[in-house]
Amino acid sequence: MSTFHATAVAAAIAGRLPFGHPVIPTPSTDPGAVGTAVVATFAGASGARIAIQVNDPSALQDGSDAAPLADRLHPVFESAVAVLGPGTLGDTHEVSAQEAFTAPGTQVFDLLSADGMVVARAAVTLDAEDGAQAPAPPQRLSRIAGVEMDLVVEIGRTRMPVRDVLSLEPGRVVELDRAAGSPADIRLNGRLIGHGTVVVADGDFAVRVERILEGAGSV
Repeated sequence: MSTFHATAVAAAIAGRLPFGHPVIPTPSTDPGAVGTAVVATFAGASGARIAIQVNDPSALQDGSDAAPLADRLHPVFESAVAVLGPGTLGDTHEVSAQEAFTAPGTQVFDLLSADGMVVARAAVTLDAEDGAQAPAPPQRLSRIAGVEMDLVVEIGRTRMPVRDVLSLEPGRVVELDRAAGSPADIRLNGRLIGHGTVVVADGDFAVRVERILEGAGSV
C-alpha cells in the first residue's frame, strides 16, 4: 500500500486519541523507541500492523484511568483500521516499542500537540500486496475528513555553509537547485506526493497540480 494509506491511518489515530487538545501527525525522523507500545494487527483486504505509544497515559481524557492502556486504546485502533476497508481487528496488547517501531517496512509518525510537543507516536506497517489488490473504499476516509494536514509547495532547495547563512541580509539573492520554469514539489506532511506549477489566483500565490505520483493519492 502507499504512503498515503499510512498517513491516513496516522491521521485517524491522531483524530481519535482522547487528549484535550488537537493532535497533529507528522512523519518521524527518529524510527527508534524505548519502553513499550500497544500493538494490534488487522486482517482483511488490506492487512496491517499498527503500534501506538503514548508518552503520558495519564493525559488521556477518556475517564478510564484505571483500565489497562491496551483496552483504552482499542477504540483508537478501530478508527485507524476503518480507513483500510472491511476486515478483523485483532486484540490489542503491549510489546517492546523497539520491536514495533523498527520492523522492516514500518512508517513512523510523531503525534504533536499544537505547540510541537510529541505526545504520542504511531508505527504503521502495511501489507503491500493485499493493499494493491483491494484498496480501501473512499467513504472510509470520511471518519478523518476533518483532520488537518500540512500541504507544502516547494520550489527548490540549497545547501549553505554556516558562515554564509550568518552573513545573509536583506537584498541578497540565494540561488536554489532548480531552474526557472521547473515544476514545484507538492508535499503532504513532508512527503512528496506530486508536482505542480506556481500561479497567482486572486492576488495570492497558488499551485496548479500537474501530476500526482503513482500511489500517492489512491485510496
